[in-house]
Amino acid sequence: MGNIFSASEVVQIGIQIEKNGRDFYEALKAKPGIEKAREAFAFLAKEEEKHIKVFEGIMGRTEEYLSPESYPGELLNYINALAAEYIFTREGKGKLIASGVKNDKEATGIAIGFEKDSIIFYEGLKEMVASHEAKVVDELIQQEQAHLVKLTELARIL
Repeated sequence: MGNIFSASEVVQIGIQIEKNGRDFYEALKAKPGIEKAREAFAFLAKEEEKHIKVFEGIMGRTEEYLSPESYPGELLNYINALAAEYIFTREGKGKLIASGVKNDKEATGIAIGFEKDSIIFYEGLKEMVASHEAKVVDELIQQEQAHLVKLTELARIL
């Protein structure tokens, strides 16, 4: 079996996802060929920076809570499976992916996938933290959903 993560490691993965998202959007907003979506990407980069700070606040409190499981390691196995398939969990991937983007339409499509994957990952994360922290994760999910709506609307006009 692959790596099994503790709750604090899962939050650290969330931080890395947000950093890669921030780096992705930052790189896109300065890239030639990105014209119509530049303002949206600048906004999203700032949003991802806010999310990093929220996760950093959660980080120190994650070990205080153990979520009930059907079998030992259930939630960690689930998060491990999500993280293994999610390219934005790897450091430096945001800039790397942005470097290959050629235009607004391609960038927006990748961003839509990124936001969808983040929502799925954070839904799993929510099960690993205390209920008061789960509410914070719910707020992040709602913000990611709003980003998804914004990007989907942008994709329609590109």
